[in-house]
Amino acid sequence: MLLMTLLQAATYSVTFTKLGAVLGAAIVVLGASFGISKIGTSAMEAIARQPEAADGIRMSMIIIGALVEGVSLFAVIVCLLVAL
Repeated sequence: MLLMTLLQAATYSVTFTKLGAVLGAAIVVLGASFGISKIGTSAMEAIARQPEAADGIRMSMIIIGALVEGVSLFAVIVCLLVAL
């Protein structure tokens, strides 16, 4: 009886682990999309205020966007590896 209870608990634990990993990946994607949209909005406002600084602002926007995408990709891969 005790063995059966432990096996059922282990099955639920694996299910909850996979569910948590998938939810973690979803939260990471939502956070990254919010961050990228915030970067784009701020960059467009800055370019509208100072058009002569557009090249520097655009370059900073691309670098920061790439960093956010890199971190989010790493987090999604870790979450999906946990789900496997």
